[in-house]
Amino acid sequence: MSHDILSEITFRKLAIFMTFMEKGNIARTAEALALSGVSVHRALHTLEENVRCPLFVHKGRTLMPLPAAWTLLEYCQEVTQLMTRGLEEARKEAGVGQGRLRVGTLYSLTLETVPRLIMGMKLRRPELEMALTMGSNETLLHMLDAGELDAIIISLSEAQIDRNSLEVLPLFHDDIFLAAPASATLNMSAPADLRDYRQQKFVSLAEGFATYAGFQEAFHIAGFEPEIVTRVNDIFSMLSLVQAGVGFTLMPGRMKKVYENSVQLLKLAEPYQMQQLIAIVFPRNREHDPNLLALAAEGRMYARSLQEPGG
Repeated sequence: MSHDILSEITFRKLAIFMTFMEKGNIARTAEALALSGVSVHRALHTLEENVRCPLFVHKGRTLMPLPAAWTLLEYCQEVTQLMTRGLEEARKEAGVGQGRLRVGTLYSLTLETVPRLIMGMKLRRPELEMALTMGSNETLLHMLDAGELDAIIISLSEAQIDRNSLEVLPLFHDDIFLAAPASATLNMSAPADLRDYRQQKFVSLAEGFATYAGFQEAFHIAGFEPEIVTRVNDIFSMLSLVQAGVGFTLMPGRMKKVYENSVQLLKLAEPYQMQQLIAIVFPRNREHDPNLLALAAEGRMYARSLQEPGG
């Protein structure tokens, strides 16, 4: 069959034809499909023209299928089943609407934000499995771009986000603090002026991590290069080194609850004060994916809960 004939035979016409073959008359078909009788008649008539052989015969006012129509029906059922399977497979290949959501997150968000979102998602979609990948801001953005992740939760402050192709849902702002070993002698009466810590050793995250970008910026303002004794690839390792007395660092406030008894935290003085904006980011062309819609709804609820008193 030539291509131009196929282009005339639409799935809509086939769906109307299949319903007519099941219901047996135009009125019942029109009712089942919420169409007018005229639309059903026109679809069947043009399908007959496209197939280029008689499919029906009029008996009084009733349209009766000929043997050719029953033959066509068998193939229609096959082709629609095959197409349905094809659409499912295509969605699966794209990772859309599956029973699995691949989410990338910063290590620091695994303390509270991500568990809260996962618990909310479990209530919304109990059958959904969430696969978590932890990494730096940079790594997660690359993975999202490559289609290896469905959504990421990162710090926007240090990220280049293409708002045309990515959807952004802000969750909260977070302040950065100076973190020092418990053994260090600090002046706790005033916010920390980084210039007073010129002689100290520091530990930091590796490049590409959200907090590292803020770290660099702060010392740029302070006007000196800190002595970095080691760089690590996750925030927990970094803070363990601070606990052990290896050096000072800058850390986001969201880590406070876990480390406030073993690490001294000092608010930064005005010139160095920084905020990270934490947000859920996912591809704009996936905004109708039911799993991502559920994640976005959960994110909005979480953001609202943080704005409430005591949240």
